[in-house]
Amino acid sequence: MARDLARELYRAFRNQSRRNRVSGPNHEAQPREQIGDPQQIGFALDELINTRDWRQGLAEGNIFSDWEKIVGSEIATHSLPISIVDGRLTIQTSSTAWATQLNIISTELLKTIRGSAPGALVETLVFIGPSAPSWKKGIRTIRGARGPRDTYG
Repeated sequence: MARDLARELYRAFRNQSRRNRVSGPNHEAQPREQIGDPQQIGFALDELINTRDWRQGLAEGNIFSDWEKIVGSEIATHSLPISIVDGRLTIQTSSTAWATQLNIISTELLKTIRGSAPGALVETLVFIGPSAPSWKKGIRTIRGARGPRDTYG
């Protein structure tokens, strides 16, 4: 996979350098820069992103990396995006009270996320509270048991 990516990047780089050639007075293709001059890699990366159709994935990844910039520092300290599956962004909060409050402002928050991450496919927001500790350990557990309280009789 890394070799394919390197080959594709090289082809995009070669195609970009071919596009930089212009016709001279005797209609021969002449290089705009010298052949050994460095080219801007941004052009090659843009072409690679477009040919592999990575725009949506990169936009969705930016939601995770730029979460504090998108929602603000106060909300970011109490929430964390967990996953995006089929247009549903799941956000885990530090408490159930924060999950309730963010659920109340979910339409405004969704507009903010869409405006800050264009190209990302986010249709709905799902808020979950902190995960409770699980008393289920091991492969042998009893259904309907009350956890460690069952051992005291």
